[in-house]
Amino acid sequence: MFDLHTHHERCGHARGTMRDYVESAITQGLHTIGLSDHSPFFGEAADHALPGVAMPKSTFAAYIAEAMALREEYWGRINVLVGVESDYFPEHAELYRNVYARYDLDYLIGSVHVLDGVDLFRKERWEQADHADLKAAREQYCNLVAQSAEAGMFDVLGHIDVIKAACPEIASIATPAVDRMLRAIADADTVIEVNTSGKTKDCGGWYPSGDILERARKYGVKLTFGSDAHDPERVGDEHENVRDELRRLGFREWYVFERRRRIRMPL
Repeated sequence: MFDLHTHHERCGHARGTMRDYVESAITQGLHTIGLSDHSPFFGEAADHALPGVAMPKSTFAAYIAEAMALREEYWGRINVLVGVESDYFPEHAELYRNVYARYDLDYLIGSVHVLDGVDLFRKERWEQADHADLKAAREQYCNLVAQSAEAGMFDVLGHIDVIKAACPEIASIATPAVDRMLRAIADADTVIEVNTSGKTKDCGGWYPSGDILERARKYGVKLTFGSDAHDPERVGDEHENVRDELRRLGFREWYVFERRRRIRMPL
């Protein structure tokens, strides 16, 4: 059992220390826990551009050092992986790539949280949107996720249909952009996560939804698991349910990472 997607108090909107998440993982019987808090906004001039969203730039090195110390401390009890969930901004991709190259990371999760400068989790951004607006937003989002795969920066793509989080109806809008996104991910040989934190949002369920997972299998997209826990008690949440559903859909393997090396695990 493993969980590659967790957050901690450094980001400003999660509860508990990294040690709390490691201890919870041990209690839950996990063999591997990934520490993957939100990266700073490296492209912004301010050190702490968005308090309550991500850590300051000035604390990033300390975050990595603490995670690495926990990796050493818990060696033999649980495998602690050092990761980051990074926003993907095409205009800042090289800056982010150069920052991450300085650190001995196990993996990078690339996620799109912002569209046209507005956070996707803000309900008010959708209040005046009509069907055409929602379709255009979904297509733009899918195109950005595809670009993040093609950039070759990331080991895992995070919650690839998170645009539905605060606007559940957007998931029912059909567009070929979804299949173009999945083909791009498959062609880039990038792993996506099955993320169980949708249950904490208006959309409910998992990211991605079952229909996207079925299509992902058709295209040969590879998978991993992440709870996206913002509370230690959610570590590993629904891991076995996800495993069972993926087996039912015909998947036979998923992946973990060490030192940016992908490791196949049988389902």
